Amino acid sequence: MFATLFAASLSLGTMLSPVPSALAATGDVRDDKLKTPPKGTRVNVIANKITYDARTKIAVAIGKVVLTYGKYELVATRVSYDQRNDKMTAVGEVRLTEPGGNILEAERAQLMNNFKDGFAEHLRLLLTNDATITADYAVRQDGYLTVYDNVIYTACKDCRMSNGKPLWQLRSREVTHDEREGVIYHRDATFEFGGADIITLPYFSHADPTVKRRTGFLTPNFSYAGVYGVGVEIPYFWNLAPNYDLTFRPVITSDQGLLAQAEWRHRLADGQYSVDVAGIYQLDKNQDPPGDTRWRGSARTQGKFDLNDNWSWGWDGTLVSDRDFMDKYRIDNRDEAMDNVYLTGLYDRNYFSAQVIHFQSLDPEDHEEYFPTAVPYIQHSYTLDQPVFGGEFGYNWSFYSLHRSDSVYANDPDLPLTNVNLGTDQTRAVANLAWQRQMISSSGQVVTPFANLRGDIYVTENLPDDNNLTEDNETTTNFQPTAGIDWRWPFLSNTDGGQHILTPVAQVIASTNEEDEEDRGNEDSINLNFDATSLFLHDRFTGLDRYEGGTRVNAGLLYTFLSANGGFLRASVGESFHVAGENSFADGTGLEGTSSDLVTAIAWQPWDAIRLSYQARLEEDLSAINLQEAGLSLNFDRFSGSLFYADLNADPNSGRPDDQQQVWGSAGWNFSGGWSVYAGARYDLDESKLVRDTVGIGFNCDCFNFRLFYEEDRADEDEGVDRSVMFSIDLKSLGGDDVLPRP
Repeated sequence: MFATLFAASLSLGTMLSPVPSALAATGDVRDDKLKTPPKGTRVNVIANKITYDARTKIAVAIGKVVLTYGKYELVATRVSYDQRNDKMTAVGEVRLTEPGGNILEAERAQLMNNFKDGFAEHLRLLLTNDATITADYAVRQDGYLTVYDNVIYTACKDCRMSNGKPLWQLRSREVTHDEREGVIYHRDATFEFGGADIITLPYFSHADPTVKRRTGFLTPNFSYAGVYGVGVEIPYFWNLAPNYDLTFRPVITSDQGLLAQAEWRHRLADGQYSVDVAGIYQLDKNQDPPGDTRWRGSARTQGKFDLNDNWSWGWDGTLVSDRDFMDKYRIDNRDEAMDNVYLTGLYDRNYFSAQVIHFQSLDPEDHEEYFPTAVPYIQHSYTLDQPVFGGEFGYNWSFYSLHRSDSVYANDPDLPLTNVNLGTDQTRAVANLAWQRQMISSSGQVVTPFANLRGDIYVTENLPDDNNLTEDNETTTNFQPTAGIDWRWPFLSNTDGGQHILTPVAQVIASTNEEDEEDRGNEDSINLNFDATSLFLHDRFTGLDRYEGGTRVNAGLLYTFLSANGGFLRASVGESFHVAGENSFADGTGLEGTSSDLVTAIAWQPWDAIRLSYQARLEEDLSAINLQEAGLSLNFDRFSGSLFYADLNADPNSGRPDDQQQVWGSAGWNFSGGWSVYAGARYDLDESKLVRDTVGIGFNCDCFNFRLFYEEDRADEDEGVDRSVMFSIDLKSLGGDDVLPRP
């Protein structure tokens, strides 16, 4: 028996060596070197019984036969090899797995001519993209070309109708798979959806799973918008090379004609960049923009490149014919663009950033002359890896030089800011030394002393004066030492329900007073939101143009409950007291008095499906609520939703001239199989109006995706209601927009 087994294995090994691809299914590896095992690779045969007839030179393996050659595996109940005619026949639940992962299942398969030719009967081919080819008969020629007869092609595995048929399928008289080209060709193909014939095409082709990028049309998109009417986008992807491509996205509109769009992407050895352009000659001259011109367009380019493991550089730039174009044509919904060129370095504890930044508004209501350009904006920080006085020591510095066309006056009626003056030019340099040391006592108290030493210089030109509206040139310097201590004492308790952690927190921070704040522009510290998240910050301004001075005491209580099922409850309450020196904060911030507003927050997630949150800023005597936000999130098996509420008092110093009270939310319900509905809305309670609402329906399964959305936007009162409709269909393996996802 050993001699017979050895003879059979040797014969099969000789047969498989030249071209090992056996029927090769669709061969998802087109490189023959990858498909062919190394020279000398032996064939392993496992079977219940193996016989070899030396007279006829036929080897037969029966039982559960498993034949392995490299990464190829053939399983059948009977395999015979005719050495004289170089023909191998496998019958009985034949299953052939190829190196690329494709799997052929058939009742009977025969291979010949060193496996370059062959056929299979009553077969099913499982491709690596989860698509399936079912055919009555298949013939393989020349090692790379396979022709199938009476074919059904589908990517639906679980998405099937009540009668067991797939949601969609292609029925073709003949299918040819060219492995060298990576293309599957259909002849006399009928597309069937939901059991009904939709369309019959004499010729149709698509890429096989080995092709990640292929020239051709992408899935069309349908839309509607007030400015252009009905729009049909017909994308075309042009695969120019493995590392660069061009995508055309023309949109044919009913009211404005052709909107031309194109995106170029290029990936290099050390990075990548893209260029995205759009343009239209509007047929309706009465539409935006105002003026005689009908030409409108935009361009955006982005890039990022690595200089080495620690340094990278890049850019992001946008050009527009008018500030309303990209939003109205659904190209880009940004309110402003930050054009920049940057250089970034990061190594261990060392960080460096240098940028040239130009801010431009994409909102027609804004004044472009007030938007600045920073040439340059530099930041650097470094933390020593060795302790200093037993603690962590580091330094950071920053530098910017800003320029704008016109000065910004605090009493400008066109601006929401009432207490901010900005000059045409401002140069700032700030350096800061920082030290802290954390100490834990035997009783569990965590004590962290810290100290900072800051110095800065400002050179400001054409800075307005509130009193007489004159514009002055100012040079100011500042030197501010800060010292403080942070004390925390967590108390832990374990119960049957979970773990409780109660932590009282106290801080004492002393700084010299903020000086000369009226002699410099506040470029980066306008927005200020005092709440539970900023209570224990050493400096509660958001930037460096303002800094908190005087002596203050921050006190609060933190509580956390961790349940056994993974749920949690987190709550905090606290207050800040200004005990000495000048208070840097203006009215309406919640920090302007000797004692601040009371800030509190709570987040409760009893289990994964529900999460509630609430935070508020209240008067110290609880007589009024100055700020409150609440949220509810739900995520069940078939239903998900969220509801949020915000009530904010006016704060003109931070760019909020009026009280704001809004509620918004969204909900989705999977009501039947893959079908789901979605709705969302935002409502302004102060204005008693609906700001935005959306409703949609969709279907999603393993092989098909359908979405239809309708949206109304009333944010711009001058233009009334802006309505839009979006519609898209995606058939897995046949059409989709995700051709080359951006890293």
